[in-house]
Amino acid sequence: MDPRKLSALLSSLVSQLLFLFLLFDSNFHDFSSNYNGNLYSIINHLLSSQEIAASLSLVSVSRKRKRTHLAEPDSEPVEEEIGSGIGPEFALTRSPDSLKNCFKMTSSTFEWLSGLLEPLLDCRDPVGSPLNLSAEIRLGIGLFRLATGSSYPEIAKRFGVSESVTRFCSRQLCRVLCTNFRFWVGFPGSDELKSVSASFEELGGLPNCCGAIDCTRFNIVKESSGCELTQLGKLKEDSIATQIVVDSSSRILSIVAGFRGDKSNSRILKCSTLYKDIEGGMLLNSSLVGVNGVPRGEYLVGDGGYPLLPWLMVPFVDAVPGSNEEKFNRMLGLMHVPVLRAISSLKSWGVLNKPIEEELKTAVAIIGACSILHNVLLMRDDDSALCGGVGEYSVPDDSSKHHGDTSLEEISVQEKAFVIRNALATIVSETQV
Repeated sequence: MDPRKLSALLSSLVSQLLFLFLLFDSNFHDFSSNYNGNLYSIINHLLSSQEIAASLSLVSVSRKRKRTHLAEPDSEPVEEEIGSGIGPEFALTRSPDSLKNCFKMTSSTFEWLSGLLEPLLDCRDPVGSPLNLSAEIRLGIGLFRLATGSSYPEIAKRFGVSESVTRFCSRQLCRVLCTNFRFWVGFPGSDELKSVSASFEELGGLPNCCGAIDCTRFNIVKESSGCELTQLGKLKEDSIATQIVVDSSSRILSIVAGFRGDKSNSRILKCSTLYKDIEGGMLLNSSLVGVNGVPRGEYLVGDGGYPLLPWLMVPFVDAVPGSNEEKFNRMLGLMHVPVLRAISSLKSWGVLNKPIEEELKTAVAIIGACSILHNVLLMRDDDSALCGGVGEYSVPDDSSKHHGDTSLEEISVQEKAFVIRNALATIVSETQV
């Protein structure tokens, strides 16, 4: 029997039974206790049956949608009504591998995120043009764009919506994440930093490290019609520099994007809010601890592209094999791996794995959204978009040594940093004896 008809029939029977029960309510107290229990048992049984039938009806509809809309990834898209394309309601029923490829997350993470973002995704439709799409569909469109990097026309065909709708949903998701959930990327307070430094010490043996820093570049092709063309007739690409700080689990603690890609890591650091906050004593401001008679505070670890500072440890240049300096560099390299893994994971998102065909402001929002989603996946122990290794990023970049004009004040700061680094190198030597 059709589950929907069964549901309707049971609803009718339950309604009639409840009506009879209320009709004879005045004589209810004359009933025996056994009859009273039996009556309630019947009512509960029928109510449960009604819920089961309703569930069967929903399952039937879901299966029907699967048969109607499910298509292999390589097959040609089918023209359908707006909103009736491959929505998340059936994408979630596909294999785990297909789901990760489409949305970079498991079904449980998708459902959790959909419920969290629903009030924000359902509002602020284009004026005079309501989309009439569920939050799941909107989220699916936005995530599909980020996860695969597919073009808007391709996404429009896959989801059975117009190209303008795919643009709106994709940008709406980035806007909601970067505006309302940016707190998922934030530098820890002093109490949490203690556990961060303890984890780094377990990883590399150096105490009081509170983060690993690095910078990466994402290529961008601006959408405006006046873009400059190369000699081959292609749109000229620019790049966006993005500075990232992570903890030992590769959770992003700080990210700043939007700098020109031709700027050095050192210049980007000194232009960032992170640098100003640390120099101003707002971050990494715990009490100094003596190490081999040298006062030392909290610090970050970076590669040779950064300057040596009291709060930023970088490798020794031309360290002699077997020396304390070489051992320190090796430990520093281990502690630097988490940020390389985070960068590699970000670039596994399809939209960041190739030139971003957006305006600069939108491209920066995309980088921010992927960073927030990166932390969400870590928070939920979902490794769908996390890289186990660091691939090409694991190769030491000896060519990117920090160079630049140095003032007398900076020389004084560097001398202080040299003393701190030498003291830390001694610790590494002692722990490996």
